[in-house]
Amino acid sequence: MNQQNTWARCLTTAELKKIWEPGSKVNNWKDVRAGFPDVPLKLFGPGTDSGTFDYFTEAINGRARASRTDFQASEDDNVLVQGVSGERGGMAYFGFSYYTENASRLNAIQVTNPKTNQCVAPSKASVFSNTYRPLARPLFIYAKGSSFKRQEVQAFIDYIFDNEVAIANRSDFISLTPKQLKRAKTNFILAVKAANRN
Repeated sequence: MNQQNTWARCLTTAELKKIWEPGSKVNNWKDVRAGFPDVPLKLFGPGTDSGTFDYFTEAINGRARASRTDFQASEDDNVLVQGVSGERGGMAYFGFSYYTENASRLNAIQVTNPKTNQCVAPSKASVFSNTYRPLARPLFIYAKGSSFKRQEVQAFIDYIFDNEVAIANRSDFISLTPKQLKRAKTNFILAVKAANRN
């Protein structure tokens, strides 16, 4: 949100859907919730080639790529940050790393967790605790199963496991929990064994 937005500190997933669903005509904050001011809503978001676009639309609208189309789209998150920071009624969605890089220019929206009905801010802690739902998403690295026979592939995956926290921190992503990392390593060992049996 734009930093001048003092009214929409927490939104429900239903309100997000009302704003972003296909065909939405919500163009003013007063139409989002009773009591919100008469301020034009200016929307910004990732382009349709973005994985963030796919994930957000599926999580909020129930189907990937199902979205209103009358928003300023850009593959460059810096453009989205500039748009929101320049419009009092501005709102966008993009990766957490771009928010943290621009926290002095933006306000993060809390989202009501559908299970607990509590407002939850985006943070490493809320992602680790699985409470920033449904907007925290996992990112995966995929490799063809038969490629696990190759030493260079095994070395690459081992490098990722050994440096996962540093890689995530350097990229402003949120690293795996120790339990998730252990499970990933176990699955990798099983995949290597299966590949070598074939």
